[in-house]
Amino acid sequence: MMDHSPKIRPTLPAEKERADCADLVDFIDLGAISYARAYVIQKETHERVVAARAPIGAPFSAKLRAGTVYFLEHDPAVVTVSRRIDARKNVLISQEQLAQLGVQCVETDRGGDVTWHGPGQIVVYLILDLNRLGLRVNGYLRMLEGVVIEMLADFGVVGERDPSATGVWVNGRKICAMGVRLSRWVSMHGIALNVNPDLRQFDLIVPCGLVGRGVTSLESELSAKVPSLEEVKKSLEFRLNCALSAAGQAAAAAGEFS
Repeated sequence: MMDHSPKIRPTLPAEKERADCADLVDFIDLGAISYARAYVIQKETHERVVAARAPIGAPFSAKLRAGTVYFLEHDPAVVTVSRRIDARKNVLISQEQLAQLGVQCVETDRGGDVTWHGPGQIVVYLILDLNRLGLRVNGYLRMLEGVVIEMLADFGVVGERDPSATGVWVNGRKICAMGVRLSRWVSMHGIALNVNPDLRQFDLIVPCGLVGRGVTSLESELSAKVPSLEEVKKSLEFRLNCALSAAGQAAAAAGEFS
């Protein structure tokens, strides 16, 4: 029987209550885009963020921007393989067989192991000056996990951290994968959140190289109540904006850039 109960909508603060979240980053929705094109955009943005840094010794401005965040879906679907030794063994079928299924296979320079991206999964690429935000790698990853956990709570889903594996989990199954790369303390890559993808695609790989660990999605957890991609992006943008604003304001208050 079809579930006609209303979908869960995120309860976000009113515009006036959001004023404390200073806009330190730009949010851009790229829509459906190939992995190759998105990578070019990341590289170009990375160069701009590095070039926009204030000269060494210049007075610090609390209004200094921190970078750009991109939302997108990868289409066509793609399996990305990191440069970690033996990562490729976690792709369970040949590149030719992947091609027959319409799935690309590419090497990536992010951290992590093997993952899948495709329609129904929101990918968030964050090109951020971590110096401006006063963040280092561990704190940055934990911040991203916290943002996703808060976003899931907006829709009534309880997300959890796993001390042994980066990412966000629901009842022991991964709902959000993470992988980043830093160059000159500016980040690339980011997170991949399963909203309503075809989870059978994950059977093509050992996700993140974690044997015996399942994956899940908002659709799997909420059934007919699953929110739209746009609703999830709205929640993610708000949560990210506030977390990055808090980090930047804390860094400025601590005098890290004076």
